[in-house]
Amino acid sequence: MRRRFEGKVAIITGATSGIGMVAAQQMAAEGARVVLAARRIDRGKALVEEIKAAGGDALFVQTDVARREDIARMVAETVETYGRLDYAFNNAGIVGSGYTDTADIAEADWDRIMTVNVTGVWLSMKHEIPEMLKAGGGAIVNNASIYGLRGSHIGAADYIASKHAVMGLTKTAAMDYARRGIRVNAVCPGFTHSEMVDSFQDSNPKDFERSILPRVPMGRVAETEEVTSAVLWMLSDEASFMTGQAIVPDGGWTAS
Repeated sequence: MRRRFEGKVAIITGATSGIGMVAAQQMAAEGARVVLAARRIDRGKALVEEIKAAGGDALFVQTDVARREDIARMVAETVETYGRLDYAFNNAGIVGSGYTDTADIAEADWDRIMTVNVTGVWLSMKHEIPEMLKAGGGAIVNNASIYGLRGSHIGAADYIASKHAVMGLTKTAAMDYARRGIRVNAVCPGFTHSEMVDSFQDSNPKDFERSILPRVPMGRVAETEEVTSAVLWMLSDEASFMTGQAIVPDGGWTAS
């Protein structure tokens, strides 16, 4: 196995399930010391033990990205434990009000999703970037979703607006730090096997079969590893001339 991240330190938010969990496992296997940031303590501690049993190094920091003090502590504990920060995958996010028209979205739902999906990403970068500058540079990938690139036929304007905002943050941060050694990119996955997508599919099976899968030219949901391979590539030195961009593992959805 390649060891692209040997001796480096990475933070992954939303690290105890789905895309975040698999990315953490893969980065640890490639030599990174991985900080798992998530809300669920039991899942976080179990994943740390799993990574260590496989020969990796990991730290769990309980983190709710809706809480600015948690984000500050996440980065502070990373540097206190490992002495530096090189990479971040700002992956944590929540779904919106699917199947709800724009004018019918509750204000509280709007505020919640903006706090988690937008402010959480911005605050993460706000604390991550200074430490990367101290380390001489780094790389960030933000999870923006295909809905950071287009609208939706199933409502959810709150989610879509939040992911478009993540794309704006990604592009602007990339320009801000391009000459200071920090690259900032985004991954925009289509529907991917995860707790979020699988629970949506399970609770709306007929709608999923009728309105989602037909829009994917490949005709299926992505496997998690098909997304995380793109994330790891963008973080690695193999993508050294790439910043302010997005990779879109979506089975062809946005090409149609």
